[in-house]
Amino acid sequence: MSIPSVYLPEQKLLQLGLKLSSNIHYQLSPEELTEQTINRGQGYLNNTGALCINTGKFTGRSPKDKFIVQDEVTKDTVHWNEFNQAIDEKYFHILYKKMMDYLGTKDEIWVRDSYVCADKNYRLNIRVVNENAWSNLFAYNLFLRPTDEELESFEPDWHIIQAPSFFANPETDGVNNSNFAIVSFTHKMILIGGSGYTGEMKKGIFTVLNYLLPQQKNVLSMHCSANVGEAADVAVFFGLSGTGKTTLSADPSRKLIGDDEHGWDHDSVFNFEGGCYAKCIDLTEEKEPEIFRAIKPGALVENVGFYNGSNEIDFANKSITENTRVSYPLHYISNALEPAVAGLPKNIFFLTCDATGVLPPISRLTKEQAMYQFISGYTAKVAGTEAGVTEPKSTFSACFGAPFLPLHPAKYAELLGKKMNAHNVHVWLVNTGWTGGCYGVGSRIKLSYTRALITAALNGKLNDVAYENMPVFNLAIPTTCEGIPAEILNPRNTWTDKAAYDAKAIALAEQFTTNFKKYASGCSEDILAASPQV
Repeated sequence: MSIPSVYLPEQKLLQLGLKLSSNIHYQLSPEELTEQTINRGQGYLNNTGALCINTGKFTGRSPKDKFIVQDEVTKDTVHWNEFNQAIDEKYFHILYKKMMDYLGTKDEIWVRDSYVCADKNYRLNIRVVNENAWSNLFAYNLFLRPTDEELESFEPDWHIIQAPSFFANPETDGVNNSNFAIVSFTHKMILIGGSGYTGEMKKGIFTVLNYLLPQQKNVLSMHCSANVGEAADVAVFFGLSGTGKTTLSADPSRKLIGDDEHGWDHDSVFNFEGGCYAKCIDLTEEKEPEIFRAIKPGALVENVGFYNGSNEIDFANKSITENTRVSYPLHYISNALEPAVAGLPKNIFFLTCDATGVLPPISRLTKEQAMYQFISGYTAKVAGTEAGVTEPKSTFSACFGAPFLPLHPAKYAELLGKKMNAHNVHVWLVNTGWTGGCYGVGSRIKLSYTRALITAALNGKLNDVAYENMPVFNLAIPTTCEGIPAEILNPRNTWTDKAAYDAKAIALAEQFTTNFKKYASGCSEDILAASPQV
């Protein structure tokens, strides 16, 4: 067995039911994992020295193939829905044994001990068992890395068993397809098979934390980015894909706490992870300099194309997928905060790319409105870019992360409301989408305007200005902001056809209320009263 420098607790692996006839690579360095991947013909280096791999059939998560074991622990606590699909415990045991038997036939496997939660009050130790070296590199990049001293007494709280080339039998194994991701809170284990997409490991652990921390620790778990200024003022950014979350939280004048997953307890915001998993599509050094420069030795790049006859990545190439990704440790970011723990939030931003052109560039939310908007998790996606397609598609994802929330969304919203009250936090709804009309008629709000509005909010310059009320959504809109044309602050003023704006506002409000019906039974009257008034 390959056991470099640190003792591998073999008996623990035997207790898992894993045969030790394999060559077990434990706690290897990024350099070793990169070399092994290349030697096995599973990857190659690009011109900057990053490891590039192809994840196979799956280049993204498969939500319809994710399950939570329904048992005494979960049956009355999990919010069972299309994202939280139940699977009987007997199928967990069937697949677990099959996976152990399968991994026991492999010539080699990779094992890594790591943890999540930068605040050690909430540290959760994870042992990851992988079929491939590059999957283990992802675990190194994304999870937090124990010291050699910590490894000597390491005891895993949870296990991730990941085998991309192991396939389930839907006829006997209780799953929908040959690929699966199963979380068992009783056995403290995540089983992932049939998919090489590394994000399944990341989001599996995020699901675990979203279940444990709010219930057991009174910590609000958040799918967000976060940064902190020199005055220790923490800002949190929520937003679905395409809203500008990564771009707007990447501020050279502020330290990055993290780009995706955080907890908020009684006195701090802390990163769950030890790295970043950034999108690469259309990446340029000008637009995203930190991400661009992080693509270097030790980084893992997934499913990208290359310029002909070279090993230079063509970031515009979508031939494999639009969901091209790179993972790297947090310290690859020059202004990253380490350890990734900061104080309490002073400002929270809900980012939405509203392609209807209805919502204002920025508005201030009451506590009840913040809870309502949090549960709604709204953005809009353009139906297409071809000629004649002008109607956007509204998208709602509860708490800006519905696929990863085992509890009812109201549980997270109630925690948000309590923390807003306790810490006097300002919450802002920011539209990074359209103004002057909907998509196809109006124009995209300038990024420079959005940055200026967020900076004004961070600096307290929107606290004492006059506000006006926006009908239907009842949003408080600032009437002035330094450096911003006053006429764009109220979206209705930017539309030539005011009647068309009013009609579009009512239509969008009706989409909000229709979507919210699925959550209404678990929400307080105060939250329901914050609904748009049609």
